[in-house]
Amino acid sequence: MPDTALADSPAPDATAAAAKGRGLLGGRIPLARLRDLALVPAILIILVVGYIVSPVFLQPDNLLNVLQTMSEIALLVLAQTMILIVKKMDLSLESTMGLAPGVAAWLVVPAGAGHGLGLLPGGWAIPVTLAVGALIGVVNAVLIIRFGLNGFIVTLGMLIVLRGALTGISGGQTFFRLPPSMLYLGTTQWLGAPASIWICLALFAVAVVVLGWTSFGRSLYAIGGNVDAAKAAGIRTDRVLWIVIVTGSLLAALAGLLLSGRLASVASAQGNGYIFTVFAAAVIGGISLNGGKGSMVGAFTGILLLFMIQNVLTLAGIPAQWIGALNGLIILAALIVSRITGGKVQD
Repeated sequence: MPDTALADSPAPDATAAAAKGRGLLGGRIPLARLRDLALVPAILIILVVGYIVSPVFLQPDNLLNVLQTMSEIALLVLAQTMILIVKKMDLSLESTMGLAPGVAAWLVVPAGAGHGLGLLPGGWAIPVTLAVGALIGVVNAVLIIRFGLNGFIVTLGMLIVLRGALTGISGGQTFFRLPPSMLYLGTTQWLGAPASIWICLALFAVAVVVLGWTSFGRSLYAIGGNVDAAKAAGIRTDRVLWIVIVTGSLLAALAGLLLSGRLASVASAQGNGYIFTVFAAAVIGGISLNGGKGSMVGAFTGILLLFMIQNVLTLAGIPAQWIGALNGLIILAALIVSRITGGKVQD
């Protein structure tokens, strides 16, 4: 759109981008739903292969274990998906997943018995975790939005800073003897399933509704499609970007809380390397790295497929070291399929 466009003028580029990315809206509902369910056949195939490899695969306990383990990284995928849709990127999510609960553990775990300082009562653990996550998001947003710095470089720098900070406050050791408040979400069961699974499903359901049926969701796709056109259409792009970046960091902090609760500890390396799995899930789930395209259903099926494959490989006795290579191959395969089916590579 020309730079002379008025704020109240139609913005066809923004409208087209929103309509293209909304997924479940407008006259393209059947095609959008088909794209959302593109990985379902692959998931069904993995279910059959998994049963052939080991009958244990389809046992409820194993499937619940897969879902619980997946739910923690799935929150990172949810966060990264929102950020990618607005054509940004946050590499620091994995370090936020470690530092946020790490700071909480550092402050609430008794001194001399778990490597903490014991400065706060255990009930403060969850608020501190979420506050640290929000603060990290605010810092990222200030640098990216207010100062106009490159998001990739900013979050790469934050990843290194946060990782170093966690190593520093923990002394390279693991926080343990966590208070009950930090253990609850990672250990309790609701209606016969781990609470983390229900939390993950609920948050993805909310995200599907927000992105598919609200003006805020349409704004995300419009910004990712063409930020200048979105501004011309009257969208407060900076405010939307602030919300997305801070929310992403909050979700990463919550993911860290779930992981810490399940493991009953916070390791100095918690979250390291998770970002590769996050991007693998996003790419195979149809999220465009160019912004303005993708859906939460696709992102969810992407991370589900990855964890099912990993579980099948584990049951088959394949060394865990090969799983990283598999994720890389899946990303490459997804790019090739995207090129063949859509005519564009999601680079």
